[in-house]
Amino acid sequence: MTTQLLFHIFILIPVFGFILSIFIPGKNEKLISGIAFSIVGVHFIAFLAYMVYWLMNGHPTLNFKDIVLFKTTGYEFYIDFLFDKITAVYFFVGSLLTFMVTIYSKAYLHRENGYKRFFNTLLFFYLGYNIIIFAGNLETLFMGWEILGICSFLLIAFYRERYLPVKNALKVFTVYRIGDVGLILAMWMSHHLWHQNITFAQLQNDELIHAQLETHSLVGVFISLMILITAAAKSAQLPFSSWLPRAMEGPTPSSAIFYGSLSVHIGVFLLLRTYELWENQVSVRIIIGVLGLATSIVTSLIARVQSSVKSQIAYSSASQIGLIFIEVALGFENLALIHFAGNAFLRTYQLLVSPSVVSYLIREQFYNYVPRKATFEDSFPKKIEYSIYLMSIKEFNLDSFMYTVLWNSLKRLGKKLNFLTLNNLFIFFVPVYLIGLVCLYTKAHIPDDIHEYLPAFFALIGLMMVLKSFAERKNVILSWTLIIMNHFWVALAVSFNENFTYDQIHLYLSGIVVAGIVGYVCLNKLRSIEKNIDLNQFYGHVYEHPKLAFVFLLACLGLTGFPISPTFVGEDLIYSHIHEDQYVLALFTTLSFIIDGLALVRIYARVFLGPHIKTYHESPYRSS
Repeated sequence: MTTQLLFHIFILIPVFGFILSIFIPGKNEKLISGIAFSIVGVHFIAFLAYMVYWLMNGHPTLNFKDIVLFKTTGYEFYIDFLFDKITAVYFFVGSLLTFMVTIYSKAYLHRENGYKRFFNTLLFFYLGYNIIIFAGNLETLFMGWEILGICSFLLIAFYRERYLPVKNALKVFTVYRIGDVGLILAMWMSHHLWHQNITFAQLQNDELIHAQLETHSLVGVFISLMILITAAAKSAQLPFSSWLPRAMEGPTPSSAIFYGSLSVHIGVFLLLRTYELWENQVSVRIIIGVLGLATSIVTSLIARVQSSVKSQIAYSSASQIGLIFIEVALGFENLALIHFAGNAFLRTYQLLVSPSVVSYLIREQFYNYVPRKATFEDSFPKKIEYSIYLMSIKEFNLDSFMYTVLWNSLKRLGKKLNFLTLNNLFIFFVPVYLIGLVCLYTKAHIPDDIHEYLPAFFALIGLMMVLKSFAERKNVILSWTLIIMNHFWVALAVSFNENFTYDQIHLYLSGIVVAGIVGYVCLNKLRSIEKNIDLNQFYGHVYEHPKLAFVFLLACLGLTGFPISPTFVGEDLIYSHIHEDQYVLALFTTLSFIIDGLALVRIYARVFLGPHIKTYHESPYRSS
């Protein structure tokens, strides 16, 4: 019981610090940084004390079930905590580096307009990081995962009056949503494989794993590949590597703590946590190893031709993480943990001193010029050498590949749905929805052949709406309304599954309704003040309406199923009730949730962030 209380303290200290920092006046820099410094410092000291106690008692693996958020027949959503050597290493590295970066940021960000905002977001990130490393199951880990995702977006877009930081924040968030796809689908299939909310401690039970995977080997491979996609997206492995240098548009301290040391290594943490699941799946281990090797080679080549020191460090870090992926695939857990700690400390140091290094190198090239030394590539035929150089300069077109294959394709589909207007929504789709409700209440009389296809059909209608919302450029109210209606279609689709009861629907939709109304009121109020708002450009209205922007951001988080909303539990409930043979329904539902998150963040960014539309505000350069 004492140990469980300590775990609560480790989570509650960052929560207390974050809440306290919100109510401090923004001009009181000394108090803002002092609270952040004190909270992180106390947290680090408490961890060191606990580590001594834990090691002296034989460093046991600790696992306990904590708060049950929702329970029904055949399903239980609960918070679970786990502490072992993996947690210990990540906790030590995370707490120490966050403490150091907090000290560094105190002076570095002096007199910045977003001084308070930076430390608020830093403490919120630290909370999410602690939830992830203490997580004992995928559901708990997903809570911290979502917090890290929104904190990344906010810190990359820290210089929110500039174009490129906001644009790159959107790019990074899109890749993070791909990681969310993998994690959501892994949780979905895990529910059906083990018929419970399985914990990481239970994965260490060889008999349990072998008994299930012997008869469901393809399901095990599917879960493992989804976890790999999630880890690759978070840790900037191929083909997702291009987001990491784009994330460097934020302040140097956030680049160091996020994309040099902690956040970018969370993918490795996920692989280590689920190692027992895929350790006997040779094909999965080979894929992880090959992916890590390919990433290491490609990102090393790209890093060597970068003109920006931050980009060079970013790609170098991705290269080292590729090697860590290989170590994890080979089963070298201790080596992977040591490598993680070393890479995290090195990249943090390099990023924090990068401004000084740049000025130093500029001075050196004038006074102590050294000709370029021969490299390994010089031994290649010139055509091959020049081809590799050009491909590296263009970053192997990884960024354009992601846009061409994924986002541009989705936008093209959305643009073909121009018949989805506000008038048509109420004239055609509301009656169709009412017909769907009638079918739901009379489903016992519907032939089985028709009943089988209704869930996928209704989910497809919801997906069409969110695709149109993602591609919408003119009417912001239409885009917001389509997202809300998408959730109602998803709820209707899953309701045809017998074990999804109406009280669970109400739990899911309660968060949607509240967040939807709040967001609609914010947009209407802003439109009444500013007269003209659309999604054709960035308007930067956060300049003059910061409180309205904050409330609208909370509404967006509520619609995305962020942990502050009952929708978070509701979405997990939905997946637990999608049958394991309903692949089409699972695909349509997942795409709906992922694209609506992108559409919501896009609405927030275009309406409230970026250079201000009014000419009497300062117009900064495109890049930071």
